[in-house]
Amino acid sequence: MIDQIKQLREQTGIGVMECKKALNKTGGDLEKAKEILRKAGKELANKKSSRDASQGIVESYIHPNKKVGVLLEIRCETDFVAKSEDFKGLAHEICLQIAAMKPSYVSGEDIPESFLANEKEIYKEQFKKSDKPKKIIDGIVEGKLNKCKKETSLLSQPWVKDESKTIKNLIEENIAKVGENIRVKRFVRYEI
Repeated sequence: MIDQIKQLREQTGIGVMECKKALNKTGGDLEKAKEILRKAGKELANKKSSRDASQGIVESYIHPNKKVGVLLEIRCETDFVAKSEDFKGLAHEICLQIAAMKPSYVSGEDIPESFLANEKEIYKEQFKKSDKPKKIIDGIVEGKLNKCKKETSLLSQPWVKDESKTIKNLIEENIAKVGENIRVKRFVRYEI
């Protein structure tokens, strides 16, 4: 059991007691324990999301070709967490994501209605000469609009290092590790 706790702790970064509880609930099943910890991380993130994140860091990343750069403002609750290696590592991972995937907005709520309305018109125009029923066209347009939101919003993008997780999931896991609210405030991506 101790080896399993150690292995689960190494894989998730969650505290020893939480790992032990998860393994006890699952009868020693490592994969199920990871899922329990992931769900607990989401619940913890939801509880902590209303707390003020007034501390943090500005992380930067310059791609080795010197043609892409990212500045990221990421917040947490205390200076102690802001200085931690876990938090700095998360900030770096998010910078890599921004450099690679080119999001335009932090979350779907940040996308301006005018941008979405313009995209919707473009999608409708693509089907103007189609003989498909309006209901089907509306469904296709809505699907394309949802895909556009997912691609342009950082938090909803699949993480480039593990596509089974979104950036939001990655942040939630780190909230569970450090026990504080974490929020991406803003970012800028430069490219030549």
